Amino acid sequence: MSAMLANQAKVLQHVNQYVITKVQGRKSEALTNAFNVCRLIQAILKEVEIMEPRFISSLVETNGRFEGFEVHSPTEFEVVLFLNQMGVFNFVDDGSIPGCAVLKLSDGRKRSMSLWVEFITASGYLSSRKIRARFLALVSQAIDKCNYKDIVKVTGDNGEVRLRIRDKYIVQLTPAFKCAGIWPRSASHWPLLHIPWPPASQVSEVKAEGFNLLSKENPLLGVNVTGKNNSVIAATTMSGAATECDAWILSFKEAEDRLLLGGCRRQCLSILKTLRDSHLDTPHTAVHGYHMKTLVLFECEKHPSDVDWDASSLGDRVIGVLLQLISCLQSRKCPHFFLNGVDLFASRSVQSLEQAAKRAWRLTRELITNPRSLENL
Repeated sequence: MSAMLANQAKVLQHVNQYVITKVQGRKSEALTNAFNVCRLIQAILKEVEIMEPRFISSLVETNGRFEGFEVHSPTEFEVVLFLNQMGVFNFVDDGSIPGCAVLKLSDGRKRSMSLWVEFITASGYLSSRKIRARFLALVSQAIDKCNYKDIVKVTGDNGEVRLRIRDKYIVQLTPAFKCAGIWPRSASHWPLLHIPWPPASQVSEVKAEGFNLLSKENPLLGVNVTGKNNSVIAATTMSGAATECDAWILSFKEAEDRLLLGGCRRQCLSILKTLRDSHLDTPHTAVHGYHMKTLVLFECEKHPSDVDWDASSLGDRVIGVLLQLISCLQSRKCPHFFLNGVDLFASRSVQSLEQAAKRAWRLTRELITNPRSLENL
């Protein structure tokens, strides 16, 4: 027992040193870059708002943080622009398009009653694609008006608004609607009854956070999704009328963040993201930070006790998530934490998944056999 505790103490020492030298360094770099990027994006969005008041900039700094700003890596960011006036639409979530939902004009409502009248399809759906196309045109004009043409380039080739800043940073701008206080039917099975985590009180808080509807390209577009009964879902229409391009992507960022509160859960994710950046980030990489976040949530289900998430267990949890990652890469499937039938690897090539699996295995094997290797990673 004393030998095991001594070894655990050594592992913790190496993990803490890695956090100080690498994880904190990554955070510091990301914060510095994010601050510089946000100033440019704020100016662009302000110009967009002047041209089109319906696209009100929600990128506001509060206590040193920017609302809707997400860090994917120290050089890759996303700004979620929260729109308003969703009230005349019904939220339709019938599972026809995995991971998506639509907004349909309420019965008895006329198009003229909506703030977004020209973006409503003939069938009465608020088109994610049309809003995104209009937003892309406005952002392009705003870049010209701000005289940022030499430092900001629009790079999105699939209709999304992606900017390359100073040939160094990538920023995606995503229009969205916030749906607080409600929970989608497609996630109604969560939490699973036989799993004791999270506690009921936390479940209520998580569901109160609600979710967001994002105007983004569906990563499952054109991909056959196999359900539990091995039946292929033809993801072509929803409610008999709306196409995939008009649908909105379901996002649970706030709910996920709340679930990661407590113990060393967030620190575990920070370590995994840092390891991903240094060892799994290759051109056309299959593994992104969101995959790590998803697998940490599944690790929480496997280890529901808070004792399993104290500082002394941090090394074990990191290894556990990496082993999960290897399993997902080898099986070529990574399930969504909240949504059944959604595979987060669906759009990844077999080659990229195989390469990532080999890299992840080399990294994990090194960590298991030699905890001191963290000093050189």
